[in-house]
Amino acid sequence: MRKVAIVMGSKSDLPVAEKAVGVLRDYGVQMEVRVLSAHRCPNEARESAREGGFSVILAFAGMAAHLAGAMAANTTLPVIGVPCSGTKLDGMDALLSTVQMPSGIPVATVAVDGGKNAALLAVQIMAVSDAELAQKLDEARTRERDAVRRGKR
Repeated sequence: MRKVAIVMGSKSDLPVAEKAVGVLRDYGVQMEVRVLSAHRCPNEARESAREGGFSVILAFAGMAAHLAGAMAANTTLPVIGVPCSGTKLDGMDALLSTVQMPSGIPVATVAVDGGKNAALLAVQIMAVSDAELAQKLDEARTRERDAVRRGKR
């Protein structure tokens, strides 16, 4: 199985990233978690993730939130940006910085503090070529649907 890279702009993004870690563990997806500032560690942001065996990169960052863009500019792997709140603008600055990428350098962007959805999207991307993950996703959706029907959600 391939794995997911989880990168954060700073340790303050860890509470949001932990939501993604939990989801990936539930699906049995391997991952590596690192603090990697686009501004303070630019050479590390340029390392090749594909050769490291990664399938998807989740980039968590608040404030100016350039991490997802820096990662996307240096790989052709799917990059999912997760804007994090906690600033005076409550994550809106991070959201706009993450979602407004130039043409040709796509970054998928989830909601502010959307670590869970970022992980689920990563699993869906990998499930395109992994029948076991696809089955696990189908089963989870069925459980969610049934919980709603029973009034549990």
